[in-house]
Amino acid sequence: MKFYKGLLLFLLINFSALAIGSWIMNDGPRTEWYINLNQAPWSPPGWVFGMAWSSIMILFSVYMTFLIQVNRSKKVILLFSIQFALNVFWNYFFFNQHLVLLGLLNIIILTLLMFYFLVAYKHSLQNKRFYVLPYCIWLVLATSLNLYIALYN
Repeated sequence: MKFYKGLLLFLLINFSALAIGSWIMNDGPRTEWYINLNQAPWSPPGWVFGMAWSSIMILFSVYMTFLIQVNRSKKVILLFSIQFALNVFWNYFFFNQHLVLLGLLNIIILTLLMFYFLVAYKHSLQNKRFYVLPYCIWLVLATSLNLYIALYN
């Protein structure tokens, strides 16, 4: 039961990050600014983003539930909080304010942080650490999309 309470808490927090990010992006992906950008040829269709982020946040919630059960340190809570802020603010920087380079810096830091989660807690979580791997992979793709926009617009 303890696991499921933690999972529910992380699901609520992580999906609230998605909701806040979606709200502050101010209709970003449907704006004329974004539509007219020179985008990477490997950009997935728009519907993939919602599906990917939903799946990623479910898996990340499972990861965080396992991690917090074995390591309830202030450092883990701080890193999770930084992840939350970086995840939310990328939407604001990139879509709302059109600050592509600041968005790129933000997503690079977020990507490094998520790979830190993957590597730093490998002994504590063993194979359970791979629940965070889809987040890492998606961020590599998202970083490449942001970089392409920064370079070619």
